[in-house]
Amino acid sequence: MVTRTTLSAAAPWTRLATGPEDWDAADPALLGTMLAQMHLIRAFEEEVLVLAGEGLVHGPAHSSIGQEGGAVGSIVGLRPSDQINGSHRGHHQFLAKALAYAAPGLDPTGALPETVDRVLYRTLAEILGLEPGFGHGRGGSMHLRWAEAGALGTNAIVGGGVPLAAGAAMAHKLAGTGDIAVTCFGDGAMNIGATLETMNLAAAWSLPLLFFVENNFYAVATRVDEVTREARLSGRAPGFGIPAWRVDGMDPLAVHLATEEAAALLRAGRGPALIEVEVYRYFHQNGPFPGSAFGYRPKEEEAAWRARDPLKRTADEMIRRKLIDEAAVADLRDRCEALMRDIAGRLVEPEGNRRRIRPGLWPDKAFVDVGIRAPLPAHPPGRRTEEEARGLPMAERRFVDAIADLLNRRFATEPSLVLMGEDVHRLKGGTNGATRGLADAHPGRVLGTPISEGAFTGLAGGLAIDGRYRPIVELMYPDFMWVAADQVFNQIGKARHMFGDDTDVPLVLRTKIAMGTGYGSQHSLDPAGVFATAPGWRIVAPATPFDYVGLMNAALLCRDPVLVIEHVDLYQMTGAVPADDLDYLVPLGRARIVRPGTEMTVLTYSAMVHRTLETVDALGVDAEVIDLRTLDRLSLDWETIGASIRRTHNVLIVEQGARGTSYGGMLADEIQRRYLDWLDQPVQRVHGREASPTISRVLERAAFAGPAEIAAGLALTMAEKGRPLDAAALGALV
Repeated sequence: MVTRTTLSAAAPWTRLATGPEDWDAADPALLGTMLAQMHLIRAFEEEVLVLAGEGLVHGPAHSSIGQEGGAVGSIVGLRPSDQINGSHRGHHQFLAKALAYAAPGLDPTGALPETVDRVLYRTLAEILGLEPGFGHGRGGSMHLRWAEAGALGTNAIVGGGVPLAAGAAMAHKLAGTGDIAVTCFGDGAMNIGATLETMNLAAAWSLPLLFFVENNFYAVATRVDEVTREARLSGRAPGFGIPAWRVDGMDPLAVHLATEEAAALLRAGRGPALIEVEVYRYFHQNGPFPGSAFGYRPKEEEAAWRARDPLKRTADEMIRRKLIDEAAVADLRDRCEALMRDIAGRLVEPEGNRRRIRPGLWPDKAFVDVGIRAPLPAHPPGRRTEEEARGLPMAERRFVDAIADLLNRRFATEPSLVLMGEDVHRLKGGTNGATRGLADAHPGRVLGTPISEGAFTGLAGGLAIDGRYRPIVELMYPDFMWVAADQVFNQIGKARHMFGDDTDVPLVLRTKIAMGTGYGSQHSLDPAGVFATAPGWRIVAPATPFDYVGLMNAALLCRDPVLVIEHVDLYQMTGAVPADDLDYLVPLGRARIVRPGTEMTVLTYSAMVHRTLETVDALGVDAEVIDLRTLDRLSLDWETIGASIRRTHNVLIVEQGARGTSYGGMLADEIQRRYLDWLDQPVQRVHGREASPTISRVLERAAFAGPAEIAAGLALTMAEKGRPLDAAALGALV
């Protein structure tokens, strides 16, 4: 006989609501602060819509009018050192955190402090894209950040900020501060993979992270019950073992009480938690018109929600308790509106019968590329240079052992390092042995992750942005970057520039090229070309154990994210490293001439350095071979490259990977722009085929470049010089 047992989730799921006795017990100062903050936020948002209606907001204006109760109720009780981030509709949450930090304990009947004016002025300036804004106008409406206040940044990618907040929570956990992180997002993000991955990861690691879901029932014009069967979104949390609350978001006190309960769990090390608040945006997704104007919401529904306005609810309860009267509430409303009109008047000016942005407030156009990357760090005192290290007694080490030795050395001397990735804590050092010994020697700092690249890469990004820790992420194969692409490129790579050049992202991402191993199309990518076209990243590709140690040491001093490319063909190769110094530096931005020559300049990197040297020697070509070592646009060593080109007048670029994701395409274009007058022929290139390598040994070998393709490239370059190579020698290779 079949036996059936009703199961229950391991975590509680609670509906929380308030009654008159809860409002009677509430601290009058708390209620007054919430009322004042909500009126300020409402007046701010209304002024944004006025400016948007005049065409003065460049881009979207996702107002939060109607949703102020959820934001203020959840944030008013946080510590200044607690942190939040939010979504594209995040003005209200940003302002709630900024106002709580800059002007705590607002009195709804008293004068508004000057600090309130400054917060609102800078926030509106940012939304208008102006220099006085928090991000100097770069972030606009959807990227509001004020790190000092604990506002980590709102985010234009639905669900994109959730993994980053997990990184902030991880930093709090590692530091043992008792602080928490809150990530605010909407009903749409609840169906995003990054959100669900992060819920699982945060639960597995017991992070002090509060998932705060504003369910306003519409993703643009699509109702939540059209896209998910269980429209009570807090029901997702118990499936991950996360306690959850469902609250009326039009009741700020209920939101505050639920947040207090959740925060107590988080501060006690029992996180994460989730709160779903039911709220309603009074206007359309973007702009100053209601949803009914677009036909997807009935006017009756809009009117019913407006009747439950959180500002009115709070004022009515305070009036009932005789904490304020109707005239004082009306006066508060008038003063907030007048303040916003005054602030707007300082940012715009009349022009005929219209208004325009005050011209002197626009950012300088010269600022456009400033802050894509930080300056490279200065050489620390007491650490040897590359040249000094080469004069030391040497020991032969396998490439993979040099990686493991270096990581063990760095973890022993730098307590801020944290490493995470799939299986990095098992298998005697992960799938390749590169993290050998780390987990045992440094428990709690080497973290085996779920198979959720988006979540753990984004978490590492948030941990790096926090600044107290420096994460190293291992992606088992570079193809997996596409799984984590939003976090890698939209979040980590763009953070510094997007937020106005005030955000360091000291993260190292390790991955390996695995061509020739039979792992097929989805495990064989050379990522250099993809990352070189993405802003914000630095790229290193060591070809020897010596260079790996020095370049990784330099990468771990960078304030930017650094991709470190390894190659499976190098792991078992041996090379000399200093026997007693693993602290020396090979600076980023310095190429190395590994073979001088006069006939042509060959530019290459990683394992192709060795294959190129072997092929050049076999053919007897007097080529100058340069190991680029660092590959991002800003770090290319044009001094070394240019000097060689001016000597040889011919260039061959050698890489292994597919033509479509080629690094050489970008490099060849730049060379021809810089050195066209010095070239005797177009830049020649060796690369793989258009197709990715597949499983068949024969087809795999046909897809990527090796000695035969290098030989053909050398022969073509020499033929274009009018000096064809010996046919017999060439035939032996090709």
